[in-house]
Amino acid sequence: MNNDLRQKINRRLSELSTLPKMKNDTSIAQLLKDKGFTRRDFMKWAGAMTAFMALPSAMTPMVARAAELSDRLPVIWLHMAECTGCSEGLLRTDAPSIDSLIFDYISLEYHETIMAAAGWQAEENLEHAIEKYKGRYILLVEGGVPTGATEHFLTVGPHGTSGKTHAVNASANAAAIFAIGTCSSFGGIQAAKPNPTNSVGLSKVTDKPVINVPGCPPSEKNIVGNVLHYLLFGTLPALDVYNRPKWAYGLRIHDLCERRGHFDAGEFVQSFGDEGAKNGYCLYKVGCKGPYTFNNCSRERFNQHTSWPVQAGHGCIGCSEPDFWDTMGPFEEPMADRLFDTVLGLGADNVSDKIGIGILALAGIGMAAHAALACMSKDKE
Repeated sequence: MNNDLRQKINRRLSELSTLPKMKNDTSIAQLLKDKGFTRRDFMKWAGAMTAFMALPSAMTPMVARAAELSDRLPVIWLHMAECTGCSEGLLRTDAPSIDSLIFDYISLEYHETIMAAAGWQAEENLEHAIEKYKGRYILLVEGGVPTGATEHFLTVGPHGTSGKTHAVNASANAAAIFAIGTCSSFGGIQAAKPNPTNSVGLSKVTDKPVINVPGCPPSEKNIVGNVLHYLLFGTLPALDVYNRPKWAYGLRIHDLCERRGHFDAGEFVQSFGDEGAKNGYCLYKVGCKGPYTFNNCSRERFNQHTSWPVQAGHGCIGCSEPDFWDTMGPFEEPMADRLFDTVLGLGADNVSDKIGIGILALAGIGMAAHAALACMSKDKE
């Protein structure tokens, strides 16, 4: 890490430390101690988060310091058209993790799932938080946004204010905006054909930059990691063409899958429950969309890092990709026979994106050919 970057981060952390604490009752160190975590546990977690965000290991103390200062910036979390699975995935753990405790420590000024207020009091809290912390708060939005003639299919509060209006108003004065989950990032299942509510991703209703954190749901580390990144740098991370952070969505599921060796060896599950399934063979032929999906599930996993769908025996369904409900299904059939249709169906916004997706489609054809040749070779042995 060069000195300029070190000085920039130290200045950023010094600025944060001068801001008043949003919560005066305890510190993150005391909170972790009360939950049975030692300082060593915390620093190990900070080291893991540093590596997870693709930062140099020398930044571990800075990541730890950013976590300790995580209550200096208020957070507003809005719910649009969704199932609340993203919030549940972060909050409903069988035992408190450091990730979930860090998020508990962050000053959530508004979150409909966990706040006590309701009705006009909730509306007043939101308006007060937006006005009081104008230009300072971090906005996280969960769920697709109904628009157009069906905008009022989603209303919030006793006055029937549309969800779109809430999202636009909150976005206007946010310091940073994160679309949490595939619904908020790209519209999700709400935007699936025929999309009766005209639902869209958050970026379609605001002209402010939006960082997409897709997944159904995304892992808790992808959520907390993005907040920490903003605390550290005060800027957006490097993003891909769909505004996803490259540190989390820069590789395909296929690249780091534990079944990749079986793919290369031509060992495939032919049907669920067969001998190949029992031996942990590749799930490509029963519909795994890992070769077309960019996410870190194979590295991060779920349920407190114990497992993920492919490990459990079902292929990736591509949930972190745009329009996956329409383009990735049927989920238990391979895409090799319709790859060219996919080029026009993945929702690319410009020529460069279409070229990139076209290359990905051609790579998929190569994968299918490789799989077929590997199987033929295996049969001859």
